[in-house]
Amino acid sequence: MSAPSAPGTLYLVPAPLDFGCDSETHLAEVLPAGTLRQAAQLTHWVCENAKSCRAYLKRIDALFPLAVPLQQQHITELPRAVHKKGDHGGKGHAQIDATALLAALRAGHDMGLVSEAGMPAVADPGSSVVRAAHQLGIEVLPLTGPVSLLLALAASGLNGQNFAFIGYLPQDPSARTTQIQQISRAVQQSGQTRIVIETPYRNQVLLEALLSGLDGQLRLCVASGLTLPDADGARSASVAEWRQARWPVTPKAPAVFLIGR
Repeated sequence: MSAPSAPGTLYLVPAPLDFGCDSETHLAEVLPAGTLRQAAQLTHWVCENAKSCRAYLKRIDALFPLAVPLQQQHITELPRAVHKKGDHGGKGHAQIDATALLAALRAGHDMGLVSEAGMPAVADPGSSVVRAAHQLGIEVLPLTGPVSLLLALAASGLNGQNFAFIGYLPQDPSARTTQIQQISRAVQQSGQTRIVIETPYRNQVLLEALLSGLDGQLRLCVASGLTLPDADGARSASVAEWRQARWPVTPKAPAVFLIGR
């Protein structure tokens, strides 16, 4: 009787930050060769969207030939519920058992977890898959690549020693205003940088809400389209200066909003 196969490794494969943008970044400019080479060797995937995963693999294949043709890649999508609610399992998050998604790993195949932009499981779904892998004793290896939150923090000039990622603020104007005021008080008291994000077409709405609800002496940084060829870059100034200048933020590229002292 043959011994059972040793489990494979779960690789966390970062993606470029150009998903849904008008222009694409050349992969070799934002992702190390080692990351792309390892991704090309994988044949089993868990992703948010199979179509965008295939498009990413096609771009990788142009630089490093895939181990098997695109049509033979085994691609499994995360349940739709996690796209809007997340999958960490806390209050308001989708409750899923990701163990079934890891059958190929348990059978000895290496597997890639990929999101549509940036690092999977960071401000994106995937934590349930990573947690399930740990519970099964499967090795988890993150690969090097762009993480918009850290790029924005580094470019902000705000406190990089003490920071918290809040994620999306409520869409309801009243609830959003309340949370912004809470963030304003917390930053004033602790000096901790707070980081929020928004869907690109609502970037300007969030910016206006932040300028209305934050204390004018606090600093606000907006980092937009980082790593993209036509990026707006990062602009950091006091809230009072933002109110006076009325700098816009593009609705066509992802942006990270950082509040600090």
